[in-house]
Amino acid sequence: MNCKKTFVFLLAFALFMTTDGFAQKNDKLPPIKYTETTLKNGLRVIMHQDKSTPIVAVNVWYHVGSKNEVVGRTGFAHLFEHMMFQGSKNYDADYFTPLQEAGANINGSTSSDRTNYYEVVPSNFLELALFMEADRMGGLLEAMTIEKLNNQRDVVKNERRQRVDNQPYGTAGERIGEIMFPKGHPYNWSVIGSLDDLSAASLEDVKGFFRQYYVPNNASLVIAGDFDPKQAKQWAEKYFGGIARGNDVTRPNPARPVLAKETRVSVEDAVPLPRVYMVWHSVPQNDKDEAALDMLGSILSNGRGSRLQSNLVYEKKLAQAIGAGNGSREIAGTFQVTATASPSKTLEEIEREINIEIERIQKTAPTADELSRSLNQIEAGTIFGLQNILGKADSLNSNAVFYGKPDLFQKQLDEYRAVTPADIQRVANTYLTKNRLVMSFVPRKGDAKMPTMNAAANKPTSAAGDDKKKTAPDVSKLPKAGADPKFSLPPITKSKLSNGLEVWTVNQPELPIVSMNMVFKTGGTFEPAAKSGVSSMTAILLDDGTKTRSALDIENQLQSIGASLNASTGWDSTGVSLSTLTKNLDKALDIYADVIVNPSFPETELETVRRRTLVGFVQRKSSPNAISNVVYDRVLYGKDHPYGRQLSGDEVSIKNLSRNDLVSFYESTYRPNNAVLIVVGDVDSKTLLPKLEKAFANWKPGTVSNGTLPVAQMREKAGIYLVDKPNAAQSVVSIGQIGVSRDNPDYFPLQVMNSILGGQFSARVNMNLREEKGYTYGARTGYVYRRGAGPFSASADVQTAVTKESVSEFLKELRGIRGEIPVTAKELDYNKQSLIRAYPRGFETVGQISGQLSNLVVYGLPDSYFNDFISKVNAVTLEDVNRVANKYLTPDKLAIVVVGDRKAIEPGLKEIGYDLQILDTEGNPVQ
Repeated sequence: MNCKKTFVFLLAFALFMTTDGFAQKNDKLPPIKYTETTLKNGLRVIMHQDKSTPIVAVNVWYHVGSKNEVVGRTGFAHLFEHMMFQGSKNYDADYFTPLQEAGANINGSTSSDRTNYYEVVPSNFLELALFMEADRMGGLLEAMTIEKLNNQRDVVKNERRQRVDNQPYGTAGERIGEIMFPKGHPYNWSVIGSLDDLSAASLEDVKGFFRQYYVPNNASLVIAGDFDPKQAKQWAEKYFGGIARGNDVTRPNPARPVLAKETRVSVEDAVPLPRVYMVWHSVPQNDKDEAALDMLGSILSNGRGSRLQSNLVYEKKLAQAIGAGNGSREIAGTFQVTATASPSKTLEEIEREINIEIERIQKTAPTADELSRSLNQIEAGTIFGLQNILGKADSLNSNAVFYGKPDLFQKQLDEYRAVTPADIQRVANTYLTKNRLVMSFVPRKGDAKMPTMNAAANKPTSAAGDDKKKTAPDVSKLPKAGADPKFSLPPITKSKLSNGLEVWTVNQPELPIVSMNMVFKTGGTFEPAAKSGVSSMTAILLDDGTKTRSALDIENQLQSIGASLNASTGWDSTGVSLSTLTKNLDKALDIYADVIVNPSFPETELETVRRRTLVGFVQRKSSPNAISNVVYDRVLYGKDHPYGRQLSGDEVSIKNLSRNDLVSFYESTYRPNNAVLIVVGDVDSKTLLPKLEKAFANWKPGTVSNGTLPVAQMREKAGIYLVDKPNAAQSVVSIGQIGVSRDNPDYFPLQVMNSILGGQFSARVNMNLREEKGYTYGARTGYVYRRGAGPFSASADVQTAVTKESVSEFLKELRGIRGEIPVTAKELDYNKQSLIRAYPRGFETVGQISGQLSNLVVYGLPDSYFNDFISKVNAVTLEDVNRVANKYLTPDKLAIVVVGDRKAIEPGLKEIGYDLQILDTEGNPVQ
């Protein structure tokens, strides 16, 4: 569950553009078709049909967020986001269980202004999703207990530790709120609230908050996707209609806060680099200046051609990263510029240059080209968002809840189209004044440290008695699923260009968009150790200049047509992707082919990327999770195996890489006879192939050199490896061993076994460590499949005080899946059905389809793979699960990597009985 604020972009059903890609102000967009009704109890029901994939989204918004709380009772809205998954009157058990069996995607999120919940299910499970949502709206309190409340209090505390206290700069957001909004203002406190308030809250306090806000007349329900509207309306009335209307909700509406002068704050924290936050008061949602402020943020910092990035990151090299943006909320807003200093650069230098850029846009309006690029990015991004039914459902609800009408897409788009350069200059002068907050985060001096938390006081309150036998939930009232919907995969048209490039085309004409992905069959696996990171650097620099275009030309030309291009590498492959509107395909393809065929790898760009990469290594050492990833790989594979290194390289290799190294890697990898171009979207093969022949005419095949992957050596015995992170708020635990390659014949049994063990929310390890014990915000297991044997891991961020206990519970579950806690026939069937029913969700967008096809290319899977998937999952037996668990999970040879406060956790870890070794942040032994 995610308490992070959700920003919902406006949606456009279709875009009409002139040849330069710029939308005209007189273009009218057909509305997204929907029907709307309001039940007698006040619940708003909005329905939108989209039959492109046999799935349906149920999306409920409650018009309550942290701003509806009061001083001394903060965090309740976010707490209820968690409590709503704990069972209700007619299904008093974990909310995830019946829905994940249906293959659902389930979650919720809380912001300062609203709380939402959603399920995306196969269309024949719509009734179940509506039943579950209605039952918790109308029957949560009847099933609420102090035990459940205590458990979720622990989970929320773990969430805070993981997302705030244990992250560099993690407390910045709540500090900004406390300064920008006076005490008592609804935005003064963070969404997660005060843990002291949550600890002090009684069961009746919490129930009272629910009675006030979780009522049908304060909610909006959207049903979007593949469904029968008549039947859906009947179900909505059946399950929600009997819920009593609540009292009318009074909404806070304080005066807009102001800063009378500049406020300066400096915070010493465990951060790797200084960072400055410059914050001004802006406007609430739906204000006449909101669109202009949004575009001001884009012009200042979106892309390397933007004002701040061009000056501070690329020209003067003062900042490692910089961003600017407007954040309008329901009753107030802020505009913020955030910059992280490069090593040896000062925040004073950065602040001076930011001020210069702000003053420049205040004195001289942005150019028409800058405005056009900003608008085209907004418009193109919105139409790509239409692929996803959950995104559409969320946007319909956002408009309904905040503005009173679901269909405001034309109005919102017109507001952006109406913004002029003079408007942007005006809002820069109006809002970016001298009255602002300037907050600096700087590394701690000397040995100063955060106060150590009392381990005993932070023991989970919910752990006692959690080994008691649980009764099976009553499922008799759950609706039965309808007939399985038909799901047919789109056909793949395979062709080959004259230069040997294979082209796979999938026609998806629902939206005027095209996705291309050039998949090269070589990644970082065969890099020599001395050249570690060369594949990654080559991909990063691919679009940083060609023979005829500079990096800035490429960025600006793509933005001018609302297209995006990205190159990235993995262990087994490299991908260069393009997303564009169909009308702009010719222009986008010209840039795309130029980047792939004619990269120049300029020395100046290489030095910029090298500098930022090396600084990234410094930043990595301050993140416990990043440290854990590095050390876990090194422990499992050793420094001499490719998988024991990082794709990004290391400090020595990156310092020594030359332009010739990149050119050599490019010439031996980026060849048409080593690639497959996957094209998905509003395009047909017959029209496309002549364009591709022309675009790639000068790209010639060549010799491709791939090495031999060494066999990874399994460990001989189990051991614990501890990385000291003094006063860390949590311990990051990773336990596992070398797994299997993607071509392993036991792939499907392993998928099912892992699903049972830790592959989803309702899996064994998460239900144990999170829901029963309250040790963590989330626990999981998983295999990473590669051409060689990738890693298996069981991992969680756990409370420092229960690090030993968490490791012990992981080990218990790993032994359990091997037979000490036998897998039941019910568990097997549940997880098989979950995997099968979730399958269609993986083919909803053009990007998802392209990603699925990429796996066929990289791992040599047959064309029949997708059609065989369901039957192969169905064929997995209990014997298969038991066999692969015992064959591939060996508890006596596990590596246990823990990143945390050594002083607090080492004594307990030693009690487990394995050899314990101290490592540094790179996985090297500490003497």
